[in-house]
Amino acid sequence: MTLTRFLIGEQRRIPSATGELTTLLNALQTAIKSVSSAVRKAGMTNLFGLAKTKNATGDDVKRLDVLSNELFINMLRSSFTCHKMISEENDDIMVIEPAKAGKYFIAFDPLDGSSNIEASVSIGSIFAVYRHDTTAAGLPKGDAIVAAGYALYGSATVIVLAVNNSVNCFMLDPAIGEFILTEPNIRMKPRGTIYSVNEGYHAKWDQAMKNYVESKKYPKKSGAKAYSSRYVGSMVADMHRTFKYGGIFLYPSTTDAPNGKLRLLYECNPMAYVVEKAGGKAMAAPGVRILDINPTNIHQRTPIFIGSAEDVDEIMEEYVKLKGIRTTR
Repeated sequence: MTLTRFLIGEQRRIPSATGELTTLLNALQTAIKSVSSAVRKAGMTNLFGLAKTKNATGDDVKRLDVLSNELFINMLRSSFTCHKMISEENDDIMVIEPAKAGKYFIAFDPLDGSSNIEASVSIGSIFAVYRHDTTAAGLPKGDAIVAAGYALYGSATVIVLAVNNSVNCFMLDPAIGEFILTEPNIRMKPRGTIYSVNEGYHAKWDQAMKNYVESKKYPKKSGAKAYSSRYVGSMVADMHRTFKYGGIFLYPSTTDAPNGKLRLLYECNPMAYVVEKAGGKAMAAPGVRILDINPTNIHQRTPIFIGSAEDVDEIMEEYVKLKGIRTTR
């Protein structure tokens, strides 16, 4: 089952489908194949190193970031399916000229974790396809997503795609140049044994966050085992492991980043959509579901606690205990 064939099958399940979303997702898979090829050859084609610029959120831009962004933009623009696009690498919303415009609003991070490129550590791409409401003012919330996912460029190139209420994993077979369905209808474990967080920021965390991580290292309940700590520094790599094995990925607010660091529209919302469709949870704070946040800026940041439902509930309860905020389950 190739990804292309899978998408056509999903389209046929919906009698009113026009095929526009299928075309968009096929354009995305072509962009991902192109980025994967560039990543594999980056050291040999002088794509390592800085492009001597910063992106819209102040991060140093690598040459591979620039190429990946151009590949995504060109493939999506020429698909005639997008009305507007947002990229981590661009300052403003890209509005497609009317002759080429479609009905979707897409947000993407074309190359997540690019600071790890030279170390040959797994990196990825993240995307979310939103319904475009021409009558609505402002930016779309997470509940307007119709499809979302990520690509991982690691030991293999993988796409994890959430569409039509299921999550499926596809792996690129380089022999035929096609993504093959390897894991259909993925479900997350309700609880894991791994936590993933940058502990270098420990001194900048609030007390609830410190208490939670301490409880994972040194559990006080009789018979409870300590969690393992795993952290790559690429959201796609860390989330893919969390998604596969269960557990929790945390990127909380800190004293010098009170709004968090990860971006809502093209990092947190897509990951939250994928995880929720697989039975997990994604929260910004007690009672604040990631997909319920109203975005006010295309590069808006948010804290995020995401992963197995019971693990996310546990840290939310820690915040409630210290701050007296009501939580939701």
